[in-house]
Amino acid sequence: MSLPIAEILAPPNVDYVRILPELALSVFGILIMVLDPLIGEYKAAKTLGTVALVGAVASLAAVYVQAQAPGEAFSHMVRVDNFSIFFHAVILIIVLLSILSSFEYMEEQGIRAAEYYGLILMGAAGMCLMTSAVELVLIFIALEISSISTYILAGFLRRDPRSSEASLKYFLLGSFATAFFLYGVALIFGTTGFTTIAEINTNLHKGYMPPLAYAAMAMIFVGLGFKVAAAPFHVWTPDVYEGAPSPVVGLMSTAPKAATFAVLLRVIFEARLPGTFWLIWFAAVLSMTLGNLGAIKQNNIKRLLAYSSIAHAGYLLVAFASLPASGIPSAMFYTAAYAAMNVGAFAIISHIGNRGERYTTIDDYAGLGRRAPFMAAILTVFLLSLIGIPATGGFFAKFYVFSAALQANLVGLTILGVINSAIGAYYYLRVIVVMYMKEPQGEAVPLKPLSAGVSAVLVLSAVTTLYLGILPEAVLTYAQNSVRNLIP
Repeated sequence: MSLPIAEILAPPNVDYVRILPELALSVFGILIMVLDPLIGEYKAAKTLGTVALVGAVASLAAVYVQAQAPGEAFSHMVRVDNFSIFFHAVILIIVLLSILSSFEYMEEQGIRAAEYYGLILMGAAGMCLMTSAVELVLIFIALEISSISTYILAGFLRRDPRSSEASLKYFLLGSFATAFFLYGVALIFGTTGFTTIAEINTNLHKGYMPPLAYAAMAMIFVGLGFKVAAAPFHVWTPDVYEGAPSPVVGLMSTAPKAATFAVLLRVIFEARLPGTFWLIWFAAVLSMTLGNLGAIKQNNIKRLLAYSSIAHAGYLLVAFASLPASGIPSAMFYTAAYAAMNVGAFAIISHIGNRGERYTTIDDYAGLGRRAPFMAAILTVFLLSLIGIPATGGFFAKFYVFSAALQANLVGLTILGVINSAIGAYYYLRVIVVMYMKEPQGEAVPLKPLSAGVSAVLVLSAVTTLYLGILPEAVLTYAQNSVRNLIP
C-alpha cells in the first residue's frame, strides 16, 4: 500500500512539509551567501543568479508537494489550504520572473549579486509565510522579514542619491506603519486574549463588542494599508518607485502586495474584525481618485506606474468591501492579473533605462513602435490590460471586482470605480500614443538587443495577461473554491 506523500517526506510529522517553500527559499538564500566568497567577481552575477533561479523553481515545486499535505502546523499558527497555495504560486512566479529580468540589469548596473539575490529569496520566504500564517504575531514576523529585504533592495543603486532617498524614506515610513500594525495586534490580544485568527473570531463575536476592537482594526489597517500603497498611506510610493532599481520595483509592486492582501483577506473575512467596511470604502475611493489624478501629471514612467499602483490598490479594495462569496475570488483574480502585467511592464522599463536608468521619461519612448516593434507591442498589451480592455487580464479583473460590488449593492462605489477607470485610460493611452505616433526629439534612446532572460519574462507575462483575459475560468474557479477556506 502506497503512503501519502506527506508521510513519505516527513514521517510522522508533516509540519515542515507545510512550510517547505519557505525552507527551500531560505536554504537557497543561505547557499548564495556561502558561495559568494568562493566565486570570482566576474562570474558571480550569472552563477549566483542561476542559483537563485533554481531556488525559485525548487520553491514552486515545493508548493506542489505542500499542496498534497493541507492542514495546520506548528500549534495552529500555519495553515496550508487552497487560499495559501494560490498566493504562494503567485508570489513565487513573480520572484522567478524578477530574477530572470535581473540578469541583464545586474551586468548593466554593476551591482553585487550575492546580497541582491539573497535578499530577494529571503524576502520571498517572508511573503510566502504571510499567506499561510493564521496567527498575528507570526504574520508580524513574516511581514518584517519581507519588509527589511525590500527596504535594502530599494537602495541598491548606491551611487544614485535617488535610490538612497528611496530606501531611507521607505524604511522610516515603513517602520511607523509596522508599529501601528503591532499596536493593533496588542490591542486585539488585550480584547480577546488570543492572537490566532480563528480564536479571535470566536471570542470577539460572543456579544458586546469592546471599543478597543475598533481601535485595533484601525491600527492593523494602517499597517497593512501602507504595504499595499493604499491612500492615505501612499505618500512613499512615487519617490520609492522612481529611485529603486526597476526589477526591484517590479517585484515590490506585486509580490509584497499579494502577500499583504492575503493577510487583509484573512483579517477582514476570517477574523471578522469590526469597523472594516467604511475604512475599506474610504480607502478605496481615495486610492482610486488620488492615484489616477496624480498619474495624469507625471512625465517619468516609473512615477506614473507608482500612481497607477495606488489606483489599482483602490480597485482591489472595492472587492474587500463586497460580500465574501464574490469579493474574495475577485480580489484573488485581480492580484494575479495585476502581477502579470506589472512585472512585464517594469522588465521593459529596466531594459530601456540603460546604465544608471537614464531613460525613464515618457518622451524616451517616442518612436519605440518603429524601432523596437516587439517590445512596443508587448508594452501595449500591458498598458491595455492596466486600462481594462477586453481580451486582457485587466478586463476580467475589473469586471469581477465591480460585479462583486454590485452584488453587495455598492452602486456608488462601483460608479466611482468606473469613472476612475475612464480617467486612468488617458495616461496609459498617452504612453501608447508616444510610442507609435511621435518621433524622438533629438538623439534617440540607444536600444540594446533583448537578452534571453528579459525576452522570457516579456513572453511569459504577456501570455499570462492574455490567458487571464481570454480563458479566466480556471483561475477564477480555483479562487472561488478557496472561499470556503476563509468562510466555512
